[in-house]
Parts: sequence; structure tokens; C-alpha cells
Amino acid sequence: MSLKNKTLFISGGSRGIGLAIALRAARDGANVTIAAKTAEPHPKLPGTIYTAADEIEKAGGKALPVLCDIRDEAQVADAVVKTVEAFGGIDICVNNASAISLTGTLDTEMKRYDLMHQINTRGTFLVSKTCIPHLKKAANPHILNLAPPLDMSAKWFKGHVAYTMAKFGMSMCTLGMSAEFAKDGIAVNSLWPLTAIDTAAVRNLLGGEQVAAMSRSPEILADAAHAILNRPSRDATGNFYIDEEVLREEGVTDFSVYGPGAKGQLAGDFFVPDDVFARSPTKVAKTFG
Repeated sequence: MSLKNKTLFISGGSRGIGLAIALRAARDGANVTIAAKTAEPHPKLPGTIYTAADEIEKAGGKALPVLCDIRDEAQVADAVVKTVEAFGGIDICVNNASAISLTGTLDTEMKRYDLMHQINTRGTFLVSKTCIPHLKKAANPHILNLAPPLDMSAKWFKGHVAYTMAKFGMSMCTLGMSAEFAKDGIAVNSLWPLTAIDTAAVRNLLGGEQVAAMSRSPEILADAAHAILNRPSRDATGNFYIDEEVLREEGVTDFSVYGPGAKGQLAGDFFVPDDVFARSPTKVAKTFG
């Protein structure tokens, strides 16, 4: 399995999960566009589009850093044009960019509500829509959304209905587009972690060091994404994949490499359905929900 010479368009890939997916593809010799809005270092967040591009090149891939706010239709169109000009097409679209605010209804400012919906739901729709004409020309085209299973349980809504609506909007893009573009052979899938992942969001918003110590590294999602993106697009579409389950299907049995700093029981992630936890050999603490 290899993504050699494949071109990936990744939104929000300057750090965390998006960057991990980019680096895994780069080790195969892939071309990667990092379309994100971080051009200058942030005091609380590591990485820019330029540091990400350097890492991709060092890992063996070719990188195109593009300053892009996915809320802006013209910027997305320009980023896609630059990608096609640089690499000759697009094989894979990864919708990774996301905004989060775990606030209740009365505490959610409308500007924050709008931000989450513009980036999560609208951004995923827009980036996918703009890439699809090029994906139709690819040999094994994939759209992969970093979005959860559509588990319509009130517990996932009651504490942060605005965020859940925005995140499930990404999942609905998977549900609808996988059927809409099946005839074109474009795979559209979601990928979500079984456990919490040690990212800036976890450290800054979701429990800090305590939850980070109960988390796995972004590399588990990168390896799962790599496996999905190598699957035949006409056969593997419309799925809401869980990272550990994907890797178990690939024959992985030792997951300790993904949690080298983990202490004690891992934290189960948001939005994971109870039946997934029940069938998993990995027993987690239901920290969220």
C-alpha cells in the first residue's frame, strides 16, 4: 500500500491530526497541499503552514503551503487551482479543519456558533465541492472527513448543541456525498478516534495534561487514514470508520506505540457510540458524554 505520487489536499494541516496524516503520506512520496490560515507562529499552538511544509519535505514528500481560510470561497478555489498547477491534479481531499467550543446554548455567542458552522460544516462542504471536479479525474479518488459517526443520542447534544450540530454537519456530508458521487467512483468516508487524541485542543480545551495523559497520539489516525486512502474507492465508501477498528482490520494488534505517554486507562472520545465501546477489546474510561 502506497500513496506515492498521489496528491492530497488537506485543510487545517499545519499541526495535530492533519499534519500527522500529511507526514504519513509524505513518507510514501506523496504530494501534499497544506491549506490553512496559520502563517505566523501562535503563542499557544505549534506550527504554521511553512513549518508543516518543511516537515513534509523532510519526510520524503513534496509540499505546497497555501494560506487559506476555508470560510472564503475565493481562497479555497485559489488553493485548489494552485494545487492542480503544482501537482497536475488532486487524488485525495482530507477535511481536517475544525473549530470547537464546548459551551451550552446560553453561553454560546453567535459569532462562535457561526465560526463552528462556517469551518466545520460549510468548510467541509466547500472544500469537497471545489475538489470534486478534479477527484473525478483521479484513479482512486477519496474524500476523508475527520468527523464522527452519526449517533443521535441526546447526551452528545445536551452540553454543547452548537458544536455537535456543526460537527455532525461534517458527518452528513459523508452520508450524502458518498451516495451522490458513488457513480463517479469517489469514496467519501469519515474517520474518528476511539480514544481522546493528544492534540492542542485536548491540552487547551478538553482537560489539559490530565486528559492528554489518557490519550493516544495523532499517528493512530494517520495510520488509519493511510489504510483507508489505499482502499479501492468504489468499494470503500459511505463508512464511519473508527481508527482502532480500521487498524485491527489491517492486522494491527499492539496499540501501545500510539500511547507512549499514556498513564492508566485511556479516555474514550466524544461521539463514539456505546456499541463501538462495547465491542472494542480496548476498554476505555467514558470521560466525555
